[in-house]
Amino acid sequence: MQEEIHNRSVALATKTAKLTARGLAALMRGAMRKMRPSRASPKGVNQRRQTVKQLAKGGSLQNIEISDDNIKAFDPYARKYGVSYALQKDVSSDPPRWLVFFRSKDVDSLTAAFKEFSAKMLSRGKNRPSVRADMQKRREMIRDTVRDKTRHKHREGPEL
Repeated sequence: MQEEIHNRSVALATKTAKLTARGLAALMRGAMRKMRPSRASPKGVNQRRQTVKQLAKGGSLQNIEISDDNIKAFDPYARKYGVSYALQKDVSSDPPRWLVFFRSKDVDSLTAAFKEFSAKMLSRGKNRPSVRADMQKRREMIRDTVRDKTRHKHREGPEL
């Protein structure tokens, strides 16, 4: 019983001149943050951006070439599907090109990440309406409205 209580109890120590409720809450938040299990993947594999050497340790790699515009655009999709990737700049060509090396737990997650990313990139400009066309429509609507310039001054007293 004593060991069970010992495993569930926490001792906090701090140096303060005056302990307030806010100070105690901040101390407890910090302790909870340190006790929270880490979100790292098993075996220390980071599911984010890595170096090519780190990525090659895990096994076979796949790569694609991307433009400079959308290097960071793939990052949310890689995190969502657990795809590890590494960027490498190839300066032998002019302009330089970027190679992205990938490794994933399974082929399906890699395929799903690429499919969602490419669908988003292809439909990027199609769904946005033209701001100029929208402003022109609104100008015409305002121009066509007729304003009533007569003033109606009538006062009503309280009902008896």
